Amino acid sequence: MATDFESKPRKFQYMKSVSLITLTLQNAALGLSMRYARTRPGDMFMSSSAVLMAEVVKLVTCLMVVYLEEGNVRSWTSSLYNTIIRQPMDTLRVCVPSLVYIIQNNLLYVSASHLDAATYQVTYQLKILTTAMFSVIILRRSLLAIQWIALTVLLTGVVLVQLVDTEVGHSVNSLEQNRLLGFGAALSACFLSGFAGIYFEKILKGSDISVWMRNVQLSFLSLPFGLITCLLNDWNQIKNHGLLFGYDVFVIYLVVLQALGGLVVAMVVKYADNILKGFATSLAIVISCISSMYLFNFHMTFQFFMGATFVICSIFMYNYKPKPDISQEI
Repeated sequence: MATDFESKPRKFQYMKSVSLITLTLQNAALGLSMRYARTRPGDMFMSSSAVLMAEVVKLVTCLMVVYLEEGNVRSWTSSLYNTIIRQPMDTLRVCVPSLVYIIQNNLLYVSASHLDAATYQVTYQLKILTTAMFSVIILRRSLLAIQWIALTVLLTGVVLVQLVDTEVGHSVNSLEQNRLLGFGAALSACFLSGFAGIYFEKILKGSDISVWMRNVQLSFLSLPFGLITCLLNDWNQIKNHGLLFGYDVFVIYLVVLQALGGLVVAMVVKYADNILKGFATSLAIVISCISSMYLFNFHMTFQFFMGATFVICSIFMYNYKPKPDISQEI
């Protein structure tokens, strides 16, 4: 009995470590991989197709997790039917973040096409600011003074990073680089990420449906939105070359990596806290910056270093929660 009792904390600690390491590597690898995929030579895949395929992978993965939770096919199908089909109004509520996430993920590809991986990684942390903003508006939360300071530090850091190089128009793989377009796409993605994340959190906390079943709904409803986006943006290319034009082993890896991002966050929410999540995000920024120097000839300037440092510090400041004063409670 004692052995079983002692093994539970050990298993929890193990899962916490695994989830945080996975989140760090996934965050760092995604920005680097998206940048490489959009600037390498060869046939260019359609970003709308990659976003659609990522939702397919996410849906299949979540369906498998729900099946493991239910234990058998009959219970699994019954749970899916009762949650998705018999509660149409509840399912329709998930349409909002489904559409938003599709648009957001397409914008991230635009941003990765026009910003180097390190700048993209730092700039995308503005989602902390937008998430905080929507949490105040939608969830009526109040922020601590240190969190407001952290958001100011975050904004200062991103501005420093964006002002490092104002050159536009240099070409990579026949794609005209436009730093302003890349920043605009990243900023728009941050606003959409903040809104969708808080909206989805409100849905999760307003019902007893598991996070995996919610992700099934989310991915299932994202498929028609993703398909419509493909047809609107790339119909001629799809008609001439097919939906999977430009796919190879690396693109398949990128699709799976993007799909696993949301699932890894779910693991971190379950097994870790915000401080450790902030540490993982900060470490991902450092890895991206160092890797960019070797992979993409990225030149680290003092101004970029200071901006990235501000962003990393802001992450820890925002997630810091002071311990309650026990003496006052007594």
